[in-house]
Amino acid sequence: MHQEQHRWTSPALGRDMDIMVFGKSGAKLLVFPTTLGSQREWYDRHMHQVLGDHLEKGWIQMFCVDHAHGDSWYNKTIHPGARAWRHLQYDRYIRDEVVPFMNRCNPTPFTIAAGASFGAYHAVCFAFRHPTLINRVIGMSGLYDISEMTGGYTDANVYACNPSAFMRTEHDPERIAAFQTQDIILTIGRGDPSFENNQELSATLWQKKIGNALRVSDGHAHDWPYWEKVIRRYIGGHD
Repeated sequence: MHQEQHRWTSPALGRDMDIMVFGKSGAKLLVFPTTLGSQREWYDRHMHQVLGDHLEKGWIQMFCVDHAHGDSWYNKTIHPGARAWRHLQYDRYIRDEVVPFMNRCNPTPFTIAAGASFGAYHAVCFAFRHPTLINRVIGMSGLYDISEMTGGYTDANVYACNPSAFMRTEHDPERIAAFQTQDIILTIGRGDPSFENNQELSATLWQKKIGNALRVSDGHAHDWPYWEKVIRRYIGGHD
């Protein structure tokens, strides 16, 4: 299987950032890691093998990015508003650096954002902040109300990073039309603590006539065996 490693110093973040790339062509799959992961996480968890047939056949190309959690949401030494500001810098890194890099590597116009757990938050937040850049988003076992990580504190920066908040007040006709062209898939276990948040976000979208698929499984379902099945179902077309 074709595999590459890339690194550059991000102007948005002021630090080196790494990307792992698998495959050569097909729909572009932008992968965000979990809290404890990195750009290597899906490789270490053998997700490139889970999706191996589609990578080998050129149906998808996978771009696995690193995160900046230690500088943002998990840096408890700084104010919650400063954590959100750092996340917005990470958002600019993905938008202005990673997406153009993906487009230079692969001109296929269809892009999927995906992630599990905190990676699901990243995938959904980025897709909802930039709906014209992402055609499909797959959030697996995610929490989409970031104020739960700020102790309830909010300001303009936190709001801008909070899909559960900014989608409730989204009224721009052009953005609504862009959301209506996206494939939005939220998967969650009924026993997951974030289950109600997923229900609420799905309902918010439907209230704005933004179609989405809320897929609920029994139990907690917050682990890699579940995510392997989900990613094959919604990217690879397997049950």
